[in-house]
Amino acid sequence: MAEFVARCDSAARNTLRFRESGVGTTDASAGAVNQKAEELKARTKRFLLDIIHFVNELPFTATAQEIGRQLLRAGIGVAENYRAACRSRSHREFTARIGVVLEEADEAELWLDVLNESKLSGVAVPSALLEEGRALRRIFAASNMTARGSDS
Repeated sequence: MAEFVARCDSAARNTLRFRESGVGTTDASAGAVNQKAEELKARTKRFLLDIIHFVNELPFTATAQEIGRQLLRAGIGVAENYRAACRSRSHREFTARIGVVLEEADEAELWLDVLNESKLSGVAVPSALLEEGRALRRIFAASNMTARGSDS
C-alpha cells in the first residue's frame, strides 16, 4: 500500500512527495537526504543563532529584555518546529506543523519589526536579520498554502 509521506523538502520546494514503502518516513531513515530540506534546516538554525547573538546584545531595560525573550522563543519555535515538520508521519501532521512554523516565523518577524521601529536606545536590528525573518516567513507561508491545497 502506498503511504503518503510529508517530507521536509515540501517546505523547501513547495511540493509534496509520495513514496512507496511501509517503513520509515524521514529522508534520514530512508538513507536519502534531501539537500534542499537540509539547507532549510541549516538556515532556520542559523536564524536562531543570529537571534541568540542579537538578543544577548540588547540593553538591560525591561522593555528590550521582554521583547528579546519573545523574539528568542519565536526563533526557537521556527527552528524546532521545522525540524519536527521534517519528521512528519503523514500529510495531515506535516500541514499542521508547517502551520506552526509559519506562526512562529510571523511572530519572530513581528518582534524584529517592533524592535526596529521602537527606536529604543541602544537597539539596532541588523538589516540582514530583518530580511531573513521576512524571507523565512514567505517560504513557510508558501509551503503552508501548498500543503493546505493538497488536503482536498
